[in-house]
Amino acid sequence: MPLNNHAQEVLARIEQERKGKRVVFVSGNFNIIHPGHLRLLSFAKDLGDILVIGVLSDSSPSAYIAESLRLEGVRALSIVDHAFLLYDTPSDLILELRPDFVIKGKEHEEAVNPEATALEKTGGQLLFTSGNVSLSANDLALNIASTLRPIIKPTDFMAHHSFNSDTLDTCLDRMHGLRVCVLGDIIVDEYVTCDPLGMSQEDPTIVVTPVCVDRFLGGAGIVAAHVAGLGAEVRLFSVLGHDDVADFARQALHKYDVKPDLQIDITRPTTLKQRFRCFQKTMLRVNHLRQHAISQELIQTFFRRVMSVLDEIDLLVFSDFNYGCLPPQLVNVLTEEARQRNIPVVGDSQSSSQMGDISRFRNTLLLTPTEREARLALHDFESGLVVLASNLIKKTGAKNVVITLGEAGVLIHTADQAETIKTDRLPAMNTTPSDTAGAGDSFYATASLALASGSDIWQASYLGSLAAALQVSRVGNTPLSLAELRSELLNEKYTI
Repeated sequence: MPLNNHAQEVLARIEQERKGKRVVFVSGNFNIIHPGHLRLLSFAKDLGDILVIGVLSDSSPSAYIAESLRLEGVRALSIVDHAFLLYDTPSDLILELRPDFVIKGKEHEEAVNPEATALEKTGGQLLFTSGNVSLSANDLALNIASTLRPIIKPTDFMAHHSFNSDTLDTCLDRMHGLRVCVLGDIIVDEYVTCDPLGMSQEDPTIVVTPVCVDRFLGGAGIVAAHVAGLGAEVRLFSVLGHDDVADFARQALHKYDVKPDLQIDITRPTTLKQRFRCFQKTMLRVNHLRQHAISQELIQTFFRRVMSVLDEIDLLVFSDFNYGCLPPQLVNVLTEEARQRNIPVVGDSQSSSQMGDISRFRNTLLLTPTEREARLALHDFESGLVVLASNLIKKTGAKNVVITLGEAGVLIHTADQAETIKTDRLPAMNTTPSDTAGAGDSFYATASLALASGSDIWQASYLGSLAAALQVSRVGNTPLSLAELRSELLNEKYTI
C-alpha cells in the first residue's frame, strides 16, 4: 500500500541524508514523554546515525492526547533527527524506510510483531529494550492531573490599582515594535536527564546514567529572546567564547529573532551551566565559566557598538550575571548617555551562586532584585522588605523597585510622586512550578517592556508576574510569546 504524501516527503529527506548512515526507527503514541521513553530512545540513538520516530495518529486506540501535541513533544527531544505523524502502519513505513534497526519495548518481545515480517524483506533487525516498566504514561498522566493547579490571577490587585484585563491587553499592543537594546552575559543551560541506578557499593555516591541532554539559551540571551517574543525589536550585545556552546547560542538567537552583536573573548569559555536531573528534580549543578572582567579593548568595542544604535532605541536593558561582561565603567557611561537622550534604563544583577551588587545601576526606571540581592547591596540583613525597597531607591535613584520573592510573589515599591500607593504585594500566580529557572528573567523582560510602553508599575508588575507564572509551568528556559501571554491574560476561567 503506498504511503501518504506526508510520509513520502519525510522519507525523501531521510534518503538524501542517508548516504551509508545507519537508520533506526521507533514508533509509538508518546502520550507523555517519560523516563522509559528516554531510555529506549537513547538506546536507539546509540545504535545508529539517524533516529526516526513515527508518532501514531489519533486513530490509534491508545492515543488520548492530540497528535499535534504528541508530535511536538517528541520533536523537542534533541536526540531525535526526524519525527512525523504516522497515518500508515509501522510495517508499511518500514518497507519504504528500510531501517537498519527497529526498536520496541521489552514488553512486546513475547507478542506478535508485524514489524518482524517487514524487516525480513528489507534486511533490518528488530531489537527489544527495557524502558521503565514501573512508570507508564498513563500513571504519569493520572499523577499530573491530581496535582496540577492552574495559574491563578488575583483580580483584587487590578481593582486596587484601577485597571483590568482590557487595560493590560492594550499594554501588550503598545509593546509591539519597541526598539530595545540588551547588554549582558550570555549563559547556556544544559539539562542532563538521568536514570538513577542506585547507590555505589564502594562509596556513598548516587550512580546515574544520562539518557537525554537538552540545551536552553539563558542569561541576557533569554532576556533578549523574551523581549523579541513579546513583539519588540531587540539587539543583544554580549561576549562569547570560541567553542561549540557559542555556536549553540548563535543558533538559538537566530531562531528567536534576536539581532546579536557578539564579541569573542578567547580568555573565557561561553558560560555553560549543567543541571543533572532525576524524576524532575535537580540533583547537581556544574558551572563551566570564568568571571574576570572583559578587557579594555572589548569595553571600548562595546561602547562604540552600543553608541552607534543608541539614538535608535526606546529602552536600554542591563542583564548582569556578574561574570565580567558588564564592568562598572561601561555601565556608568552608557547609563549617562541614555539619560541625556531620555532613554529609559532598567537593571538586573543576579547573585545566585556568585556575588553581585544591584545598587551599581543608578537612576533606572526599574530594578528587580531578589530579597538576598537587595540585602547584599545594602548590607542590611534585618530590616523589613518595605524599608529595604525604600532604602534601595534612595541609594540608587531608581524610580521603581520590585523585590522578587519566589513562591511568595513580589513586593513592589515606587518613588513616583503621582502614585498615592507606594508599596504593594502581588502573590505568585503559579505556586506549583515545574522548573523555576527563568522566572526572574521573564518577569524582568515583560515588566520592563510594559514600563517602556507607558504602563505604570502596577500594570507592569502584573504582566511580569503572569509571564513568570507561564515560564515556570514548563521545564527549561524558553522564550514567551505575545500570543500565549495574551491568551492567559484574557482567560477568565482562573481568577480570584
